[in-house]
Amino acid sequence: MTAPEPGAADARGAGEPPRRLGFVVAAAIVVANMIGTGVFTSAGFQAAGLGDPGTMLTAWVVGGVLALCGAAAYAELGAMMPRAGGEYVYLREAFHPLVGFLSGWVSLFAGFSAPIAAAALAFAAYTGAVAPGLAGPDEAKALACGLVIAMTAMHAIDTVVGGRVQAALSIAKATLIVGFIVAGLLLGDGDASHLQARGDGLATVATHDFAIALMYVSFAYSGWNAAAYIAGDIRDPARTIPRALLAGTALVTVLYVGLNLTFLWALDPAYLATGAGGGPIVEVGDAAARALFGEAAGTLLSTLIALGLVSAVSAMVMAGPRVYAAMAEDGALPRVLARRSSRGVPWVAIVLQGALACAVILIGQLGEVIRYVGFTLAIFAALAVAAVVVLRFTRPDAPRPYRTWGYPVTPAIFVASSAWIAYAQLDQNLGEARWALGTIAAGVAVWLAGRLVARWRA
Repeated sequence: MTAPEPGAADARGAGEPPRRLGFVVAAAIVVANMIGTGVFTSAGFQAAGLGDPGTMLTAWVVGGVLALCGAAAYAELGAMMPRAGGEYVYLREAFHPLVGFLSGWVSLFAGFSAPIAAAALAFAAYTGAVAPGLAGPDEAKALACGLVIAMTAMHAIDTVVGGRVQAALSIAKATLIVGFIVAGLLLGDGDASHLQARGDGLATVATHDFAIALMYVSFAYSGWNAAAYIAGDIRDPARTIPRALLAGTALVTVLYVGLNLTFLWALDPAYLATGAGGGPIVEVGDAAARALFGEAAGTLLSTLIALGLVSAVSAMVMAGPRVYAAMAEDGALPRVLARRSSRGVPWVAIVLQGALACAVILIGQLGEVIRYVGFTLAIFAALAVAAVVVLRFTRPDAPRPYRTWGYPVTPAIFVASSAWIAYAQLDQNLGEARWALGTIAAGVAVWLAGRLVARWRA
């Protein structure tokens, strides 16, 4: 990696908020964005599609490798263009303003608002497992909305306060997972027979069932690009962004594989797939904790998992509005979304995102939200990674303080895998794919309407 000139990476335009976040907070935001809904809710869905524990664990390893490939590409883009906005900036520069606009439009709905809703619903599910009186559908939605409103209020006040709280929550969450893995594998009442091969074993790796399992895994890993969204708030972004992206993603990969190994040590894949009610278990962490340690310890651990999901909601509430604010500053969205407080917080964008997340909570179900998000993000993450290749040709002389390792193999692997996941989703879950394509079509209509209005005013 080539270090930038001193102070160059921190240069700011007039009127822009200062860069106040360092490596620890940036990496914590990556970890917190990644460790959330997916890893604590996906194993049941994967078991229903695959059945074989070895294949399930393989999916988590493959997902981690893909996330690292994507993070390496985003690291180059983030160091090259160290400003807030993430894919919106990268795709606008690499392809066309419409593609950049669509990535920001999708981020508003599928990139952040819907995942925030999913994490909040998972928080409510785990809370209901601990306190059965709160397990009803109305109570769960009220809890989820209450969490979103609280995190929205906190991050609308101050970036540094929110960042410090985020760092503390991330450390606590990573410590919880490490403790659960160690205690579960060494002290828990697990069963090695749960890890025996089932059915066709690893032969399903080449099937659409494995691609769908990868979609759930990719949803769990989503968030590895979080530091790129807050690039405008990060000190020395040319060095900090690549380090935060790669370190956070590598740490989470190790934790995810260990955590799912512990889940399978605790619970038979057949039980994960059907549970007591005939459908995939959603509160996987709760069920595993009770199987390993008994009811009392299981209740305690499920409480801690619920608190960990608070961290996931907090991280996404913090990162997403930087995209909308960047778009508004460019005139791609109403300029009111760029309005910042005296402490540099895009509070209008934060409030809008919170309102959309609450709307998704009120109308959606967890599985549907995950599939909608997984399909949509597969498309735009692949386009952003492909932007690394495009910009190498169209802007060969642009400064690149960090270059993607394994180029061009790593971007190619990520793009090809994302295309496979999206195709499998179209084949097996057309309903959620239609919602995703509808979101994109609506974005095209909004962009075209904005262009017509601009021409009319001119």
